[in-house]
Amino acid sequence: MGSCCGCLKGAAGSSDRATEMTSKKRSAAETKNLSISRKMSAPSITVDDENKLSGTGLALAGVTIEQDAAYWEWHISLTDGVDSSEVLFGVATPKDAAFYKALDAQEEDDSESNGTALMRSISVKNDDTVGVAVQQSDLPMVQFLVNGEPLHELAINRFRGSVHPSISLGGDATCTLVFEENKFRELSPHARFGPLIVARGII
Repeated sequence: MGSCCGCLKGAAGSSDRATEMTSKKRSAAETKNLSISRKMSAPSITVDDENKLSGTGLALAGVTIEQDAAYWEWHISLTDGVDSSEVLFGVATPKDAAFYKALDAQEEDDSESNGTALMRSISVKNDDTVGVAVQQSDLPMVQFLVNGEPLHELAINRFRGSVHPSISLGGDATCTLVFEENKFRELSPHARFGPLIVARGII
């Protein structure tokens, strides 16, 4: 009997270790997706391990927006001596190296061709917080808030397809992408807008 109990204990221990390893693997995958994707961002963008971006051009997060209502924030830091900066915020469809190569080669620059059609330009100041709220049920919409105040006139109504949180920098701002609710500085526009989560299928 003692031998059988030992076997059962060993099996349970193995199961616990496997569960722990799976949990860690999922956690690492979630962290990777809830960060800026270097593959889908412009080569001129610099990003550190804490999702702090600088440089110029378009940058996309690695996670697609799957839930009905999601909210995230951008925390702004401006270069010394700069009072304000125009930065584009919103969502974008997936991009790759071929897109950026073609973008460099084209002569005309418009929102349809440069990937910013589902983004809006917002004048930001140092220490500003820009909130982005996306809903997909009923009427798909992207809403923007600055320091908790909604910018209704900039709302984007109706969009299709798979989209990612995105930003486009002009060179004089450093922006930190924040997905963790405990690090939010402001409230989302409604209780239904929760922090962005990684769909289990992606993991």
